[in-house]
Formats: sequence, structure tokens, C-alpha cells
Amino acid sequence: MKGRFIKSMFATLLCMPYLSYSAQTSIEVLSAIIKDQKIADVQVSIQRNGEQSLTAVSDGAGKVNFSNSYPDNSDSLMILKKNGYSTLIVKCPCDGMSYALSPAMKGLDSMRVVLSWGSTPSDLDSHMVYPGNHLWFGNKEGRNGNLDVDDTNSYGPETISLIKRENGHSYVYAVHNFSDRDQPDTTRLSASQAKVFVYVGESLVRTYYIPTGREGNLWTVFRVNVNGDIEDINHLKGTSDSGRTVEHSMQPLLSSNPVINTPDWSSDSIDSSKSLNLKGEAAYNNRKYDEAIEFFTDAINHYPENGKAYGNLGLVYQKTGRTAEAIWANRKAIALASGNGANTIRAGANYNIGKIYEAAGQFTDALSYYKAAKAEKQNAVYDNAIVRVSTKIN
Repeated sequence: MKGRFIKSMFATLLCMPYLSYSAQTSIEVLSAIIKDQKIADVQVSIQRNGEQSLTAVSDGAGKVNFSNSYPDNSDSLMILKKNGYSTLIVKCPCDGMSYALSPAMKGLDSMRVVLSWGSTPSDLDSHMVYPGNHLWFGNKEGRNGNLDVDDTNSYGPETISLIKRENGHSYVYAVHNFSDRDQPDTTRLSASQAKVFVYVGESLVRTYYIPTGREGNLWTVFRVNVNGDIEDINHLKGTSDSGRTVEHSMQPLLSSNPVINTPDWSSDSIDSSKSLNLKGEAAYNNRKYDEAIEFFTDAINHYPENGKAYGNLGLVYQKTGRTAEAIWANRKAIALASGNGANTIRAGANYNIGKIYEAAGQFTDALSYYKAAKAEKQNAVYDNAIVRVSTKIN
């Protein structure tokens, strides 16, 4: 049984329910990788309909207060920024919540997953399963991976970091409602305001919000397939109380051809995604690259099958030197490529990934992507690249 501790008076106050219009909004900013470490000097902004309305800075206790009234609902976004950390963008309601900032990662194949939630249930658990490994509170260390932070008393964060995700292996991430582990039909997980933030390199690349109005104490969120492509699952179901039972529920998704129930995307989500992508293109053309990244990322969160937004995101990541993120976006572009020009898109994306690995001195990885490019389309550039890195390997 996991340990419990009494929260501070401040955290107790945070459990108070929010109002639609809050006279004072309070949040707490924590480290995603060091338990209970507060982060000061974080710039926190609230935007509504794309327009910044309020800004404040966290104090030495990681606390931020907004005294002005604003609509604390899904029409508003909260943006948290600090040098050396990935920018966090999250939909409100925000009042009474804790948010965790992730330090920027350096590895081309590193990944970090951060879970946060509301006041109830008190204990949600992160689980990451990959071949021969299961990261959770019962086993905090695995091959090239760690459960950095385990929280047992509301809000989070719970954080899993992969130092190096291995190509050719699948990874599955899920959230288990440990508080209601013996209640498979509970709706408390669905009502928990749980959010999952996925980081690659120095960027937040995907955000998942718990589906509401559903039964189940296990939320299987996503899979990273053998090609490094993030596949949405976003499914709730009930399970028994054992952490090992959770692992057994996740194991089938590691197979090469798992049964994945792809989420249905509404026409409103698709239309919003297209609109956000256009805003990102306008920002990119005006050389507002950070703003473009925010728009393209939001477009993908609305509709994760928007191949054009992924292509644009890969372009701006390469433009700004964010190589790990560029690899991720190009992999997704490969997965979504379709139509008459699909082989050209896949060839170009594979070649771009190969160039990044070659520049980093990871010649074996570079060679595999150059060969994949050549398999899609004949091009002397690909032939030359294969010869070049083969020489370096030998």
C-alpha cells in the first residue's frame, strides 16, 4: 500500500470548487521531475479566444494568484513559460489546480509523460509498459526509463521519463484510478479533470484530456508504435485492483497489429483544427515561430489526423533547430501520408529524419532512415547518403 501524507493548508484550500467567474484564481507550479519542488519566476498567462488577458509570475512558493475576474472555463487557455523548461499550454478550468513544468530534454529519442488531475480521486497512477518493462509505483526503474514522481494525494504530478525510446519497440501509457481500484464501474476517474502531457525534446507535443461521462478505472491513453508514431487510444474501461492486472490489460497493445479503437473526431474538431492550422501558417509566414508552433500543436490536439498540420510543424521545428521534435513530426507525417504523392512524402520525411541522426553522429539510425527513403522512391541523393553513412559506420 502506498504511503499517504497530509497536505498543507494551501493545498487544502485548492480543493475548493471553482466558479465560472473567479474573483481570485490560484494555481501552484511544481517541478515535473522532483517531488514537491515549487518553481518560482514562471510567467503565467491566461488567454481567451487567442487574446492575452492576464499575466502573473509565480512566487517563491510556486504560487500564482490572479485577482481579476475572467471566464474560468474551456474558452480560456493557461500558458506557463520559464527558460530551460518546456512551455505548458492547458485548457481551463484552472482555479485550484497544480501544474508541473518539464525541464527540456536533450536526447533525440527521449520522451516524458506528465499526469495531473483535480482534488478527487486522491490517487491516480501512471503506467508505461514496453517489452520486458513496466514502469509504475511498484517498479520505478526500467530499461532507459523511470517513474520520476509518484503522487498519492491529489493533483499530481505523476511523471514517467524515457531517456531513450527504442525504435522497433512499442510503448503503451495508461492511467489507473488506484483510489477506486476495486470499483471497475466507477465514474470518478472520468470526472477527475485528468490531463496527460507528452513532451519530446524541449516541447509539449501532445495533450490528452480525460473523456467525461464514462465508466471505468483504467484510462489507456496512447501507444507509441514500433516506428515512433504516437497513436491515440483514449479509452476507459474497468479492471481489477492489481497493478499486474493493469499490465496484463496493456500487454496486447504491444503486438505489431493490436486492436486499437480509434477515437471518433467530430466535424467541429476537424474544422477547428483546419482553422488553427491556417493561423499557424500565417504566424510562420510572419516569422513568429513560437506562435506558429502553438497553433500547429493546438490543431493536432483538436484533430490528430491533420497531416498538413504535422507537416507544417515538422517544418517549423527544423527551422528553429528543435531536432527531436522535428523527428517526431516527420514520423507522424509518414504515418498519415496518403494519396498519389504518399510515397514522395514518406521518402522525404525519412530522408529528413536520417539527416538529423547523421548530424548527431547516430549513423546506424541514419542509415536505416536513408534506406527507408530509397525504398519509397529512387533518388541519387538517397543513394549518396547511404554510401556516406555506411562508410562512417565501417
